[in-house]
Amino acid sequence: MKKRQVVIKQRKSSYTTTSSSSNVRYVECQKNHAANIGGYAVDGCREFMASGGEGTDDALTCAACGCHRNFHRREVETEVVCEYSPPN
Repeated sequence: MKKRQVVIKQRKSSYTTTSSSSNVRYVECQKNHAANIGGYAVDGCREFMASGGEGTDDALTCAACGCHRNFHRREVETEVVCEYSPPN
């Protein structure tokens, strides 16, 4: 899901347009499965895949490893585009 924001301001015949979009991806699982015995072991899951459809409880559970989405490292890609027209 992409979010877009557009802001238009007018100052003496000049226009500023700003648009931004960001993509969020959840990559490798970082849950420590050996924490209860004092160790460190991850399961090797490389990318979050939702178990269910958008809006369900299973949408937050990974189909590959069974962990909650919060255990997966979050990557945010943001793109911002600005345009400026100088006054005449």
